[in-house]
Amino acid sequence: MRRPIAENLCGCFALPGESGDPAGMESNPAAALTRDCLIHIFTRLGAEDLRRASQVNQAWNDAAETPWLWRRLCLERWIFCNLANADSEINSWKKYYLHRSKAEHHMASGRSTADYTCTTFRGHSGSITGLQFLSNPDHQFDTGICKPLVCTASRDCTLQAWSIQEGKQLWSTPVQEEPLVKLITVPQQDLAITADSKGNIKVWNGQTGDELTVSANAFTVCSLVTYNMNNQLCLTVGSGRGELITLTIPNLSQISHLSVIDAYKVDFLLVSTDQQWIIAGTNESSDIPAKVLRTEPLMNSVGDDKLTTDSLPLNGCFSACWLPKKPSRAVTLTHSDVTSSEISIVTLDITLQKTRHKLEIQAKQVGNFTCKVAGWSNDILLEGHGINTIILAQGTELKLFSIDGVNLASFRDHKETISGISVDPFRVVTASMDLSLRVYTWKRQPNKCLSLESSYHLLGGSHLRSRGFISVLCDHVSIVGAVLSKDGKDVLKAYYFNL
Repeated sequence: MRRPIAENLCGCFALPGESGDPAGMESNPAAALTRDCLIHIFTRLGAEDLRRASQVNQAWNDAAETPWLWRRLCLERWIFCNLANADSEINSWKKYYLHRSKAEHHMASGRSTADYTCTTFRGHSGSITGLQFLSNPDHQFDTGICKPLVCTASRDCTLQAWSIQEGKQLWSTPVQEEPLVKLITVPQQDLAITADSKGNIKVWNGQTGDELTVSANAFTVCSLVTYNMNNQLCLTVGSGRGELITLTIPNLSQISHLSVIDAYKVDFLLVSTDQQWIIAGTNESSDIPAKVLRTEPLMNSVGDDKLTTDSLPLNGCFSACWLPKKPSRAVTLTHSDVTSSEISIVTLDITLQKTRHKLEIQAKQVGNFTCKVAGWSNDILLEGHGINTIILAQGTELKLFSIDGVNLASFRDHKETISGISVDPFRVVTASMDLSLRVYTWKRQPNKCLSLESSYHLLGGSHLRSRGFISVLCDHVSIVGAVLSKDGKDVLKAYYFNL
């Protein structure tokens, strides 16, 4: 709709020097248009035509620089814009649009040296067990400066932080007594949280690496999640004995303790996008159901019996994810049959319903289909996108489904097993043991369904020294992968895309 109008407008009202009128626009009736009229017309222009119109004369420039026009373009292109200085700078929406669209252009093309710089971070003397962003992945493009920071935990007993843009280590903790096996970060609070092999949990200052709090525990930590409800920040720990332990952040004071899976590890722990629900499950037995619990009772020290009663069992669920744009919508993977090569992919909307005597957790099925798998189903990587898109990876294959089972795309770009996936609103990045990262970009089809377009590989180095990528993260300006090294000293490969 915009392009023909833009062509007509810019064709009728040429830039100074583009027509036979040496005075520019003096003979053109458009010169008499008021600022409000110009702004109304400019709402029909895209970014490039708006920039071109701003070069006509001072009046057009003044109208084209209106922050509301650029804000409209930003919100039409991106669902969320982290614009901290919108009120302080008259052209900050324009800066945001230009910087962010430029970064996306570079990430979409991925030309070596022209679009990005690649840095190898060496510092650990052991295997990397955790990789997380320490900075907020949604950068402030209005300043034109994006500084992605990542944190790594390692079996060398250290936690380290790295600046992707500057290509250097920011800090490293002193060597701890035990190997670090779990890592989670809270970017909004500049905090990193680790668990070691003995169950000790520590909170660290993300800016300095200083230890803030420690909690010594007599259980194995298998999973960690954080969430914020009613301005209370909490950490829930899944233990090796089937328990959920909820602690305050940063003090690590225990709030509640609950047994959810008898004698099995809580292998996966997932918080819904609206922070109201947790799915807790195990991969050790297909006979043990995963459970959905409310976060609010976990934060309010309700008795264990009450919490167990209020949980919703998910029979046969060995993996799950939440769909990020639909609060409380979960995708679960279950075995169709123990001897079958198929799995069932069920999508549920989790709700809290008030009955005559109490509140009950209920699940409404909104999607269900089966999918053939090869080998062990526990090797499947599962991610969600939007409100109805599911990403599955197993072996060398990446598949995209709608929640009702329509196969939207399939790819076999990797030569070896896909070991990690990172998904954001603009792209999907897969890591593989073939020592490459594959970048896919989201594309909207004519029927309004989303699909993926395979874009390019990022290479991770030589197989003489490395075994392959084991995990990957991406944000608007960077991609970071952890590389399993043959000498046991894992490294990071970081790709920073030019603004």
